[in-house]
Amino acid sequence: MEDNNTNSSSNINTKDFMIGTLIGSIVGASFALLFAPKAGHELRGDLNDSATQLKGKAYEKGSGWKDKAYVKGTDLRTKASDSKQRLTQKTQELTKNVQERWNQRGNKQQEDAEEAAEEVAEAIEEAAEEVDKK
Repeated sequence: MEDNNTNSSSNINTKDFMIGTLIGSIVGASFALLFAPKAGHELRGDLNDSATQLKGKAYEKGSGWKDKAYVKGTDLRTKASDSKQRLTQKTQELTKNVQERWNQRGNKQQEDAEEAAEEVAEAIEEAAEEVDKK
């Protein structure tokens, strides 16, 4: 849970930094253009050009982040699926081992019970023979 919070915090900090950089760039460019010795229509044209360029760069960055997020999500899904398959296989193996041991234990107990029953039957036969002799 901490890794997830740390990762989210890192993503938020990165996002805040990028937004701050973007806003700072816009403000700086605006001040530079405002205080530059240009006519109003030239200034407006430059501001419009800068805004268009900035919009294009932001779109490129956003597309790159989207692609990275897609790849990362795909990787995480693949890892989760692999982990699930390994855990399922391990659980099946352990269940099979426990079942085999249980069956072996049951067979041993059954054999012991049969031996004990045979011994009791022999003892009864011997006792019956003793009674017949008397």
